[in-house]
Amino acid sequence: MSPDGLALIGPLAVSALDAVGWKVDAVGGLTLGADPVSYAIAYASALAGTPIRAFTVRKEAKAHGTGRLIEGPFRDGDRVAVVEDVITTGGSALRAVQAVRDAGGHVAGVLALVDREEGGREALEGAGLPVIALARASEIVARLATTTDH
Repeated sequence: MSPDGLALIGPLAVSALDAVGWKVDAVGGLTLGADPVSYAIAYASALAGTPIRAFTVRKEAKAHGTGRLIEGPFRDGDRVAVVEDVITTGGSALRAVQAVRDAGGHVAGVLALVDREEGGREALEGAGLPVIALARASEIVARLATTTDH
């Protein structure tokens, strides 16, 4: 949630979405991990002149107010990328995918900051979902090892 992190993540994620050609209307995922990532993407996309809306998937619908599971400017028929901060088992992303589909959305795939390489990517791909990860845990560990050796 740091300004530097948001300024880095937003444009990187927009570039990754462009590179795979998903052409999404909106991004979002299960609160709370996906929220800052989704908002960074939405802001960076607006600056780039290709606005992508952000939404939040609640863990459960509120009993009062709108009672919706998805909050924000999500629309029926939207093509979306489900966002994750980290993929571990894939369970959070699968819950968000189901909520999006139940609300009339179409899921292009899952975009994560980090794939922890603990089976989640395989679970998502096994469910027919393409996955983009900006980094893998092994890459981060290797990078840390090279920077601390000096």
